[in-house]
Amino acid sequence: MLRKRSLIVFAVLLAISVLMAGAQARAEEPQVNTLQEIFEKLKHCWKPPQLPASHAGMQVTVLVSFTRNGEILGHPRITYESPNATDDDRLQYRVAVMNTLQACTPMPFSDSLGNAVAGRPFTVRFDDRRRKPKPTERQAWLRPLKIL
Repeated sequence: MLRKRSLIVFAVLLAISVLMAGAQARAEEPQVNTLQEIFEKLKHCWKPPQLPASHAGMQVTVLVSFTRNGEILGHPRITYESPNATDDDRLQYRVAVMNTLQACTPMPFSDSLGNAVAGRPFTVRFDDRRRKPKPTERQAWLRPLKIL
């Protein structure tokens, strides 16, 4: 009986220490103080999906709101997607956007920023230009002229 009780006490103490370590790690995370820092944090979390190189750049715009403590308020809504994208591309980018929002939240807002942005909608544009093909330039001026 004493052994069972000591195991329970040990398990409770272990659970408390794990929770305290998580809260401490959250407290050590640098706070987001400005609107620009919100977008920088989202940019840092953004990981576009792996698509074949033949696809051009994709743009997705999402409407999202946050609570005072940095959690997502309601459901983010996609308001724009590149019109030339296939349905499969759109699906992959939607998943990537939602993974980004999940990875970045809850955002560690400072008290003043949390109070200022709570419930306000933000439009965030995710722009994947890494796959955009470079334009080919005509170099007619480099060709020698033929004189007849």
